[in-house]
This record gives sequence, structure tokens and C-alpha cells, in this order.
Amino acid sequence: MYQKRFRNAGPSGPQRQFHYRGKPGRKDGGFRGGAGRRSPGGGFARHIDVSKFINKATITEKTAHFVPEHSFTDFQIDNRLKTNIASKGYFVPTPIQDKTIPHILRGADLVGLANTGTGKTAAFLIPLINKVLLSPKEKVLIVVPTRELALQIESEFKGFSAHMNLHAVSCVGGASIVLQMKWLSKPTQFIIGTPGRLKDLMERGKIDLSKFATVVLDEADRMLDMGFIGDVKFMLSKMPACRHTLFFAATTSREVDNLIKVFLKDPVVISVKTGDTAEQVEQDVVRVPVGQNKFEILCALLRNPEFDKVLIFGKTKYGVERLARNLCAAGHVAESIHGNKNQNQRVKALRLFTDHHVKILCATDVAARGLDISGVSHVINYDTPATYEDYVHRIGRTGRAGKKGKALTFV
Repeated sequence: MYQKRFRNAGPSGPQRQFHYRGKPGRKDGGFRGGAGRRSPGGGFARHIDVSKFINKATITEKTAHFVPEHSFTDFQIDNRLKTNIASKGYFVPTPIQDKTIPHILRGADLVGLANTGTGKTAAFLIPLINKVLLSPKEKVLIVVPTRELALQIESEFKGFSAHMNLHAVSCVGGASIVLQMKWLSKPTQFIIGTPGRLKDLMERGKIDLSKFATVVLDEADRMLDMGFIGDVKFMLSKMPACRHTLFFAATTSREVDNLIKVFLKDPVVISVKTGDTAEQVEQDVVRVPVGQNKFEILCALLRNPEFDKVLIFGKTKYGVERLARNLCAAGHVAESIHGNKNQNQRVKALRLFTDHHVKILCATDVAARGLDISGVSHVINYDTPATYEDYVHRIGRTGRAGKKGKALTFV
């Protein structure tokens, strides 16, 4: 049991002690006070067993080690694409890349299930860029749940397609639709967007999906969770019946399965999931004793040198903004990202965090999916997530690309 202690010796009061994790979570959800009471972290989270937030790493020798069947040089793709892959430092495919790229190259419909942070973006971008190189009139639609994920995919696309005269346009809410319409008026092979903005542009006559024979639904499970199923069905209905359809998701559900049955034809199903959460993410809880200040406990944790790049999740936009301001006032370097910020503000906050100009980013669940920020040492759930699925996707921001990470949940 992890019982590492920290001390809070602030000028306003005596030293206080607190610790990660006391007794294991109770079967009723682990929160004091019984039904209807709020947890110390805020919100009604009684339906999540606290023990689900605890997953201690064990020091053992792994008996199974993934050995890819291919290297990137083995794939039947354009040599320019191979050069760009190598320039990004990619030499050995991840499991999802190794298993899916050959099927996508041959044009098969595909369902890819993998934990977050396992390289799904490259798994579809690499073969689809090659597809467009072979057939320049080909057009690809990539639909994602959040603007941050769309911009991240666009950035990855630019790296893989350098010096190839290929173009992508991001169509997301919160950014100028006039500029997006201007970009769409020019030749472009890839459109990457969120359902609402894509539908808006379709209704304005700026996107004709009858010319798109390839579609990727990335984070398909999240799009359905967010209520985009109607928009997704509408867009797919406007595409050619004979098309190439790719689904990527971290979780499955009855709705996802139904969508797969309706819109994919004899899909190859590739699953490389190793469990709900990544093995390399050590998970624990921070219990807030009665009478102690939750914010002071957070500040004491953040003063520990190992907390060098920290993503903190809160429940509300106002709460996240207030938390970031309070952390700055307490001497920490923090930024925030949430739905009340415009696109430029959100991009700036993400860039500052990514480039290590700030070490703490406070976020609502808008940032829980899709963002691939390297080197996040800790994810802290300052407010308890509403569902276990939200928890899984929050903590997926650390422990990415095979690196170790830690996740702490205040209860």
C-alpha cells in the first residue's frame, strides 16, 4: 500500500499531514455519507467504486513482449512517405499500426480497438496518404469528436505528408467558418472535422460528401457518447454506398456495434486492447481528511519535483478557470482549457503546456480524449469523473507511447 506522506507547512497554519490512499474503496462506491451525499471532490460519484482508481504497478518480468510482424520499411508505401515516417523517429510500428496498416492498404473496411495513446492516428494516416498518392483524385473525410483532436491529426498529417503537395483542412467549431470556407475552395484531399461544423459546411454547400469515398470515424465511441450519432449517420448517408470506412475506438457499446453493422461491409476487426486502462499508468487516490483543505493538499503535491508536467481535470468550466488562477496565485505556473475559451486561447494554452512553458494545465473533459501531449507525468482528477469511462479517457493522457505515468484521484 502506497503511504507516501507530504507535509503542508504554509504560513497560515500549523503543519498538516495527508496521504495517498487509506483503506481500499468500499463496495458502495467508497464515499463517506451514504446515498445522496457529495464526495469531497464534488459531484455525485457513488456509482464508481473507489478501488477502480487504484492500480499499483508491480515489478515483474513480462513473459510476453510484442514483436511486430513489420517495420515501416516493409509496408508497400511510397518511398517519400517512408522517408517522412523515419524523419519523425518512427521505425517500429505499434501493435495497432502493425495489425491495421496492411488491411487499410488493401482497402478493407476496418474496426480498430485500442487503448488511448497507442498510435491510432498514424495507423490510418499512413495508409490513407499512400492511397491518395496512388490516386490523386481520392478524397478522405476524417470525423472526430473534438476540435483539439482535429488539430492534432492535422499536425500529424503535415509531418507525414511533407513535400508531397497534399493538403488538409480542419473544419471545427470555435474557429472562423469564413476562413474554413476559403480553404475548402482550394484543392484539398483531406478534410478533418467535428460533426457539427462539418454538417454546417455541408448545408452551406461547401462540402460535397458524394465525392468522398473514404471516411475515418476516430474516437467513434466518444462521438456517440456526445450525442453526435444523428450527425454521423447523416454524413455517412451522403457518401457513396461503395466506400472505404474505418472505425477507431477505445471502447465498444451497443450503439457502436449497431453503427458498424449498418455502415461497414465485412469489416476486419482488430483489437489490441490490454484492458480498460494502460498497464504503464500507476493509479492511486488522494483522500482528503475531514477539516483539511483540498486545494492546499493539491499545492503540496505539486511542489514535489516528480510532478513536472501535470494535467488536472475539473468538473466545470468555471471551477477549472478558478483553479488555474488560484494555482498561479499560489506560485505555480498554470494554464486552463475549457469550453468558454475561444479556439485561439485553447490552442495557445495547449502549446504553452506542450512546449513546457507551463507545467500545469487545468482542463474540463473537453481535453480528456484525443490529445496526444508527450511527457505528461501525472493526471490528477481534482474533481471525481462522472463515469468510469470518463476516468479511463482522462488518465489516458499520461503513460502514452510506452512511457510510465501516474494518475491520482481526489476522494
